[in-house]
Amino acid sequence: MQMNPISKLALGLILLSSVFASVAELDFGHCERVVKSWADSSSSREEHPNKDKRSLQDLLFFLHVPRTGGRTYFHCFLRKLYDSSEECPRSYDKLHFNPRKEKCKLLATHDDYSLMAKLPRERTSVMTIVRDPIARVLSTYEFSVEVAARFLVHPNLTSATRMSSRIRKNNVISTLDIWPWKYLVPWMRQDLFARRDARKSKGVVIIEDDNPYDMEEMLMPLHKYLDTPTAHDIIHNGATFQIAGLTNNSHLSEAHEVRHCVQKYKSLGEPVLQVAKRRLDSMLYVGLTEEHRESASLFANVVGSQVLSQVVPSNATAKTETTKSESSVTVSESGSDKSEFQNGTSEVASNNTEAKSGNMTVKTLMKVYEGCITHLRKTQGTRRVNSLKRISPANFTRGTRTRVPNEVIQQIKSLNNLDVELYKYAKEIFVKEHELVSKKLVSTSKRSIVDLQNELRSVFGEMDDEKMWKFVSVALMLLLLFLLFLFLNARRRRTSKVKI
Repeated sequence: MQMNPISKLALGLILLSSVFASVAELDFGHCERVVKSWADSSSSREEHPNKDKRSLQDLLFFLHVPRTGGRTYFHCFLRKLYDSSEECPRSYDKLHFNPRKEKCKLLATHDDYSLMAKLPRERTSVMTIVRDPIARVLSTYEFSVEVAARFLVHPNLTSATRMSSRIRKNNVISTLDIWPWKYLVPWMRQDLFARRDARKSKGVVIIEDDNPYDMEEMLMPLHKYLDTPTAHDIIHNGATFQIAGLTNNSHLSEAHEVRHCVQKYKSLGEPVLQVAKRRLDSMLYVGLTEEHRESASLFANVVGSQVLSQVVPSNATAKTETTKSESSVTVSESGSDKSEFQNGTSEVASNNTEAKSGNMTVKTLMKVYEGCITHLRKTQGTRRVNSLKRISPANFTRGTRTRVPNEVIQQIKSLNNLDVELYKYAKEIFVKEHELVSKKLVSTSKRSIVDLQNELRSVFGEMDDEKMWKFVSVALMLLLLFLLFLFLNARRRRTSKVKI
């Protein structure tokens, strides 16, 4: 029986669809095996039963997730605790350092967890900070625009590109050298110049909407930014992929394939999420951007206290001299505001020696930190205002984030489903660690009271608890009577003066 053309076409489409279905099934099966193999090997490499995660090891690896407030920790905590001679050379550059260098105790970098393969794992402690995924994505968009806008002082993109490569110097790492900004900033810079050129060709452009996240004449709208291949590859689920060691900057050969399999098939994200959670569990410290004050206090008590306990007072002067003599790497911003940032950084770092004294305590460390962040935030705020002037009326503030439509917020949540779950888990870890440290502080206070009682006994002889408390009560009563006498005497003098 001869088939008509329509029947042939229908049969061909059915066969073609079955072929596509088979290919898709084979592709999913391949991806499933790739992800499982990576997850299994990751788990086996991380088994260190003898390692105490709460004890600071020889090397501290600060896995800095972008836009989580890590720069504040780096300048206002870590650089106060460690000398430049103890910092691994070119930390924020892509592995241009020797982790086995003598005295190398601090590595702060945007590199992902895969870097651990090149570090002495059993002698390395890891710390990180996690942020609410919605706020992190919005902040990434805003910072990309802010840094790219600095280049608009140049007449055209060619001039800006040429100048940015010329201003890089030895011992200065530009934002354009650091992941992920080395991808995001040039991309956004090209977009800003293209839109500026389009406005010039049109003549007068009237911008009616004042929503900076949807100002298409000035910059790429947020909803379009979120759906670009660059955002899918670098930004979405960025914290999970960074802690799992699967970014496009990874040192693992299989990272690219595993990441793309997870991005293609959402159900394959669970093994990656579990690896990231286990790694958070094994870290010395996990902070939360949203719990800024509590996170800073936790860091000071968990990490800061251990670093300070290792400081030898007699070496403080020698360390200071070493710091001055050695050239340290400066992480600078790109664009015309670069010198301003470097000046601000040098001012922030100028008080390093005050935290490297043998007499420094957790309490004084927190005071140093509070003073440092006040200056740093002021510098960052000024730089942001100056940058965004070049794309006025676009401007990003805390208030403008309320202008982001709810459907875009839901889009961010959906695209960052792994980060949403990881953030929930990080909050659970934070609560547990915070409670543990609080209990320790209470226990320490009780011990201090007992020690005080023991000292009093040694001074006044053996007393039982009843006699001791009687003695303390009498002493307090005498103190109160003395204060009352001073108060009445001062009041009588004021009354005499009035009469005269």
